[in-house]
Amino acid sequence: MVTLHRELVARFGDEPPAAVLLETPYGFQENVADISARARSYFARSVGLTVEVATGLRGVQDAGSGAGLAALRAADWVFSGPGSPTYALAHWRGSPVADTLRDHVRLGRAMLVFASAAACTLGSRALPVYEIYKAGSPPHWIAGLDLLAPLGLDVAVIPHYDNAEGGTHDTRYSYLGERRLRVLEAELPEDAAVLGVDEHTAVVIDRDAGTVDVRGRGGLTIRKQGHSTVIPAGRRVSLTELRDLAKDGESVRLHRAEPAPTAPSPLPSSLPDLVRAAEERFDAAAARHDAPAMVEAVLALDRTIAEWADDTEEDEGADWARTVNHSLIVRLGKAAERPGGDLDEAVRLLLAARAELRDSGRFAAADLIRAALAAVNVTVEDTPDGTRWHR
Repeated sequence: MVTLHRELVARFGDEPPAAVLLETPYGFQENVADISARARSYFARSVGLTVEVATGLRGVQDAGSGAGLAALRAADWVFSGPGSPTYALAHWRGSPVADTLRDHVRLGRAMLVFASAAACTLGSRALPVYEIYKAGSPPHWIAGLDLLAPLGLDVAVIPHYDNAEGGTHDTRYSYLGERRLRVLEAELPEDAAVLGVDEHTAVVIDRDAGTVDVRGRGGLTIRKQGHSTVIPAGRRVSLTELRDLAKDGESVRLHRAEPAPTAPSPLPSSLPDLVRAAEERFDAAAARHDAPAMVEAVLALDRTIAEWADDTEEDEGADWARTVNHSLIVRLGKAAERPGGDLDEAVRLLLAARAELRDSGRFAAADLIRAALAAVNVTVEDTPDGTRWHR
């Protein structure tokens, strides 16, 4: 959600915020340093934000001391994301880290940007995802950080609310499914509710303005005693209305929600959808023998792959998409070889695109064009006098 990250950072004006990354949720992983490096690179490259890791906050013994805690207390912007909610809470709960985060919410000192596992920790109760879904523990809550209590919200936050990876089984509600969520819902106090945040969706709570904006692709679900109210992306409610929904369920009608001042960035449901759409544009251009349009479909898909990889936590699916794009370039070359085809024009357009990709540092995509041309017996040579090609 690059656009939203940029908008939030822009609220700080010309003075860049002191930005801190909390790596605790994934601190148990052997590649923790690599994950942190990738996160910092993402925010620097895509958002224009320099983020420092709050060191020394992975272990319980370090949670109350050192430069990491000092950086967290002085931060204007704090990000934490994927990993294990249980692991994060074991290190944060009851520590100065939790106290500092609570102060940030209560006093409005810093913007907290919590995603995935970290988002699970925000409520009064948290979902031990791995223990239930992977290890088979009976459905149960664990105590959360209760960071939303200063906002008057007694809730359990469940990200990945609309997850559909299960295929043959129900993986909604962060891999719980309906049956297990019903069990957990019965264990909530009467005044508490579930806040479900769909994937590729953000809920922006502005404490000072008293507003709640839903942005992205999906929606925010307030579920209470089996009844769900959905606030879709692009809508705004007041913080008071959200409190009422969490306490009373049906007391606030959805039609009272107002459009958010900034329209959400529309996202397709998945990278495969984007790839299929690109293939359809390519096929339509091929049917018209329109080489420039075929090349543009290839380049548009390459841009899409790059944006998707930048805008998600992992590069999942991008290698497959690049393979599809390679096959489209091969098809372009073969089409140009047929009677009536224009191989010279197709190669000229592709080499111009390759030069543009190389100039912008996207060498992998440039190499993809060269390899695909080689598959149709076109050799590309880079010389001091420029790029040449021959059959």
